[in-house]
Amino acid sequence: MLLGRRQVFIRFSGCNLNCNYCDTPLSRYSNYGNEFDVETLCQNVNELITPDFHSISLTGGEPLLHADFIKNFLEKCNFPVLLETNGSLPDELRKLTELIDYVSLDIKLPEHEAVSNWDVLMKREIESIKILIEEGIDTYCKLVVQPSTQTDTVGSIAARIMGEIPATSKLPLVIQPSSPLEYWADKNQKLLAISEKAGEHLNVLTIPQVHKLLKLK
Repeated sequence: MLLGRRQVFIRFSGCNLNCNYCDTPLSRYSNYGNEFDVETLCQNVNELITPDFHSISLTGGEPLLHADFIKNFLEKCNFPVLLETNGSLPDELRKLTELIDYVSLDIKLPEHEAVSNWDVLMKREIESIKILIEEGIDTYCKLVVQPSTQTDTVGSIAARIMGEIPATSKLPLVIQPSSPLEYWADKNQKLLAISEKAGEHLNVLTIPQVHKLLKLK
């Protein structure tokens, strides 16, 4: 877990999913933001390095839509790397396993309305988790929950993941309550129940979006 570590964020545009809770909806569009070549991006990152720098975070959108570019970038610029991904592109993930140090993999719920066929998405996410475990990459899953989220749904998904990965794996699952936290003002018991149910199968942490609490960008 990298909570509290100083990172440089590189946000990639374009996404192959359409989650209803997305907090950066503009990043879904492939023409959003500025275009960089590898050398310019490396220079820009180096200019942002501070004494407390820990790693770069590749986020989106969905970074794995740009796996070949990321591979070239990381081969040229040797930084510790956290990849944030929805896990839906396991073949693209394989291209980067020798270059990334940490992965935050977003597990999608059916209620997130990310794709028309949620079961296919779930299978791809589990395939990505297996790849990361096999490669020994420091990985945790993240699951955004909303006040409408059903406890049993989270429990069944946690059980499904645990049932398909090696029994010796201690895969962390970060339960992230959706923002703003005011949504949860009178629903603390539900959040606790979700954590408890998921905790029957995985190593659970409940962590809100800390950068929003600190009003950091």
